[in-house]
Amino acid sequence: MKGACNLSMAMNRESTEIALVQEYLRDLQLTICKELEVEDGEGDFKEDVWSFAGGGGGKSRVLTNGRVFEKAGVNYSSICGEQLPVAATAKRGALAKQPFTATGVSLVVHPLNPYVPTTHMNLRFIQVGDEKWWFGGGFDLTPYYGFEEDAVHWHRQAHKACDGFGESRYARYKQWCDDYFFLKHRNETRGIGGLFFDDLDEQDFDYSFRFVRNVGDHFLPAYMPIVQRRKEIPYKERERNFQLYRRGRYVEFNLVYDRGTLFGLQSGGRTESILMSLPPLVAWHYDWQPEKNSPEWDLYENFLKPRDWLRLGQ
Repeated sequence: MKGACNLSMAMNRESTEIALVQEYLRDLQLTICKELEVEDGEGDFKEDVWSFAGGGGGKSRVLTNGRVFEKAGVNYSSICGEQLPVAATAKRGALAKQPFTATGVSLVVHPLNPYVPTTHMNLRFIQVGDEKWWFGGGFDLTPYYGFEEDAVHWHRQAHKACDGFGESRYARYKQWCDDYFFLKHRNETRGIGGLFFDDLDEQDFDYSFRFVRNVGDHFLPAYMPIVQRRKEIPYKERERNFQLYRRGRYVEFNLVYDRGTLFGLQSGGRTESILMSLPPLVAWHYDWQPEKNSPEWDLYENFLKPRDWLRLGQ
C-alpha cells in the first residue's frame, strides 16, 4: 500500500483526526476477521494489499468455503481522488469535481446454513475540498428464514449503539435503513434493516466519531449470537434453494441501488474488492411464489416489511 495520499487536501483535516479514524477502522477489520475465523473453526481470511492510483490503498480480507461462512469479506481502504464520484454528489451538487479523501471499512458475510442471516456493515469518513467532511455507514441483516428472537436481538443492539446520542437517533436511523435497503422494482425490503446514516457531521469531529465507534463496536454483539443460535440447524435442498433464490435480491440491490458499490466503481477502485459483497452462488427462478403459510411465505409476510422490533420484544 502507498503511504499517505498524495493530494495536499488530505492534510487539511487535522492529521491526528484522520489517523484516529484509520487506526480504529484497521483494528475493527482485524477484530471482526478474528471473531469470524474463531466462529467458523476451519476457514481463514486471505489478505490482499492494494494501491489506489490517486493515492492510498487498502487491505481486502476474504474467507471462502468455510464450515459456517460460505463467503465473508471485510475490506479496509483509505484513498484519495481528484474528483468526488457522481454517486457521492447526487445530493451534494456543490461538491462536484472537488478532490476527496475517503477512509472506510465494509463487510458482507454470506453464511452456508440458510438459517443464518447474511449481514452487511459499512463505516466511512469522507473529506472533500478544504473543509467539508462527514461520516456515514450502518449495519443491516438479511435473513432467509425469519426468527422474531433474532430480529428483536439485532434491533436491541442497534438501539444500544445509539444510546447517548439523542432519543430519536435509533428511530431516525432505523427508518433511514428501511427506506434505503428497499428494492423498488420488487416492492420489498432487502431484510429486516438495522441502522443507516450519512452526512454525519453533528457538533464536532469527536462527537460524530464517537457515534461511529459505537456502531462499529456493536456489530459483533448484534450478529454473533444469531450465528451461534442458528448455525447447527439441519437443512435440506429446499432451504438451500430458497437461500440461493433470495441471494438474488442481494445481488440486485448491490448492482442497481447501492451507492457504496457505485462510489467504488466510479472512483476507479479495485473491482475485486468492490464486488466482494456478492454471494458465491445465487439463483433466479422465473415468477417464483412461496407456498402460503410456509416458512418461506412467513419471511415475506412478517419479516420483509418494516416493523417495530423493539416494541415486539417488550
